[in-house]
Amino acid sequence: MRLWKRILPVLVLALALPAVSSALDLPRIVSADWLEKNGSDPAIRIVDIRKPEEYKAGHVPNAINLFYGSWAVSRNKLDNELPESEDLADLVKSAGIDKATAVVVVGKVDTTTDQVNATRVAWTLRYAGVAQVGVLDGGINKWSADKKLVSTDAGKVEAAKGVLSPNRQFLASKADVTAKLGKVILVDTRLPEFFFGIAKIPIVAREGRIPQSVNLPSAWIFTKEGAFKTREDLEAMATGVVGKDKSAEIITFCDTGRLCAGGWYVLSEVLGYQNVKLYDGSTQEWAADANAPMVKYTWK
Repeated sequence: MRLWKRILPVLVLALALPAVSSALDLPRIVSADWLEKNGSDPAIRIVDIRKPEEYKAGHVPNAINLFYGSWAVSRNKLDNELPESEDLADLVKSAGIDKATAVVVVGKVDTTTDQVNATRVAWTLRYAGVAQVGVLDGGINKWSADKKLVSTDAGKVEAAKGVLSPNRQFLASKADVTAKLGKVILVDTRLPEFFFGIAKIPIVAREGRIPQSVNLPSAWIFTKEGAFKTREDLEAMATGVVGKDKSAEIITFCDTGRLCAGGWYVLSEVLGYQNVKLYDGSTQEWAADANAPMVKYTWK
């Protein structure tokens, strides 16, 4: 069964807001004030990625619900893989999104995983061929804390008909990483204990990291309230780890390709590094290959 058929009960499709081309300049970090002012623009699609029951309890007005599990699949013993290309295109178009639609992704920010879920969906949309994607800063938590209007009405859209062409330059495979060792900046976005090799999660076969990688934890790009840190702070962190060359080739990775979307989003979409890829197999795939090199107990 194709993916869009499985999620159809969650997404209400009706004749309402058509997909519209727009010259709108969408911020990549979208403030609650900006979304309150612009959220009713028919050129914008607001996608709430929380669980259906959370969405039904209250959401940003005009938002539709496509929960995170719709955007990532398990395949070949790997978690958080991209859906098959045809399934992904169907999913995106079912949400009334074409390549010219401006999309704002809304999640919650209770945990680091929640925080990066929105950036992972944003990466998936960019990979799918959508040109403008932003993330609501602080998620639904900040929206509610600011006492913005909350709706319980199901968002309604008309499916888009345009053709989407994947932006494969945003994706790195295991073969890509192997070929690029020593020639690209590999950014491990896990916490230092995983980078150093004294900890791992159960689904990763071995401790350690891919050789010659540097560490920029995605958890550190957010404030304790779950909002993005200031652009100045993000720029300083990025410069200290990957340098100032915005044309440098960079590949982010983590355990399963979810956490590293936070680093990818900040580097590529917020700070303007021009050649950033995400390795969605990450160490779950890499460590499963006994012949793939890993290092630990060093910082370099």
